[in-house]
Amino acid sequence: MSPATDALAGAQDARPHILVVGDAMLDRYIIGETSRISPEAPVPVVQAGREEMRAGGAANVAANVRALGPRSSLLTVVGDDSGGRDLIDLMAAQGVALDCVIDKGQRTTQKTRLISGAQQIARIDHDGSVSDSARAELARRFEARLDGVSAVIFSDYDKGALTDLPALLAIARRRGVPSFVDPKVADPARYAGAFLLKPNAREFHALFGQCPDETLAARARAVLAEMDLDYLVVTRGAKGILMVSRTGEVVDHPTEALEVFDVTGAGDTIIAALVVGIAEGLPIAAAIDQANIAASIAVSRPGTHVVTRSELEERLYRRSHAMTKLLPLPLLAGKLDHARAGGARIVFTNGCFDVLHAGHVRLLDLARRQGDVLVVGLNSDDSVRRLKGAPRPVNTLADRAEVLSGLASVDHVVLFEEDTPLDLIRAVRPDVLVKGGDYSADTVVGADLVREGGGQVMIAPLLAGRSTTAILGALAR
Repeated sequence: MSPATDALAGAQDARPHILVVGDAMLDRYIIGETSRISPEAPVPVVQAGREEMRAGGAANVAANVRALGPRSSLLTVVGDDSGGRDLIDLMAAQGVALDCVIDKGQRTTQKTRLISGAQQIARIDHDGSVSDSARAELARRFEARLDGVSAVIFSDYDKGALTDLPALLAIARRRGVPSFVDPKVADPARYAGAFLLKPNAREFHALFGQCPDETLAARARAVLAEMDLDYLVVTRGAKGILMVSRTGEVVDHPTEALEVFDVTGAGDTIIAALVVGIAEGLPIAAAIDQANIAASIAVSRPGTHVVTRSELEERLYRRSHAMTKLLPLPLLAGKLDHARAGGARIVFTNGCFDVLHAGHVRLLDLARRQGDVLVVGLNSDDSVRRLKGAPRPVNTLADRAEVLSGLASVDHVVLFEEDTPLDLIRAVRPDVLVKGGDYSADTVVGADLVREGGGQVMIAPLLAGRSTTAILGALAR
């Protein structure tokens, strides 16, 4: 076992500490709407609505690490300008411990994106630089920062902070701290001796020469030996992620992205989630799978998106259960809190939904139109059996939940074990409680609770002649 692997094995506590070193930058977004073309030139006129600032580069990596749970530190260089001060404030707000070398007389790298609606119109870059004295100070601070660190991520954007990377890699290796590198410069010697190197496909070919996809794994194995690496991970966009290890293991992960909105910062998310997974004890193949999922979340959001632990756990849960809308109550509660914060109106209904029929579909469609998010409480199999008697349910919980998940009207499905949904209603706190017309407003469970909270109760009309009991009776004849 290598010293790097020993260090990882010894760092399996609940809160690993990950140090990020490299080129931090500030991402600015000017967001507005376009309704006309400029009379001065054939370009759109954007009426600026708001401005946002987000961490970029190494700062985005550190923010992603922290949002996924571990302690996160960032060692970087910024200029003595407003951009540097804004970046320092962003890191503090995101809970990242910042060790920042202030480079006098230099500017902080900034990327300003002009957004109209959902479309990026233009990007304006202001590249900073790093003085020799600031780079030497970063190297001096680096070794002192390694005490108690589980892993170090080098985020190289070729802005100057990592010009002395070979020396930093040697220090990390001597101290037994595994080093994970996201490369940018087409110079293999710069990254030799890393524990893991993570280029994208374009960077891999720039570093090690062009090769077709079918020989990529073989070329990667040769690179491991040439550069004294333990792992080489190549991200290939829609083609997924390829991992090759020094021991000869090859794993090809297909992409997880269902919807690609913006790829900005996806590489930062991948390296952060990958290292977090390994530092928390996952086998590297599982950690890469986790990183793949985190990247699929990041690219489905506009701009540089910091993926949170709850987002990742929700996606993992949904995939493992093969039911895209069934959530455990703690995850659901978090999503509903977020929806309420955005002004969403929450609607709740419940039932056994044992044999789904047209009456159910109309009820759920009507319920969804009463608000912004429809939560369906679903009786467990034991609960249905107690209420309806054997041999009900005729469809298992998994099947019933999957069928409900296939309806566009349903946003979330949540299980309850009790005979009534009273405790679930108390947890969901709906703005609207909907039940079918076989109830009255006075007999709906939880009606008083909803009204006391300022909500309303709605009784939906029944669709004549449609019921699960009638359907099962007809089948039995």
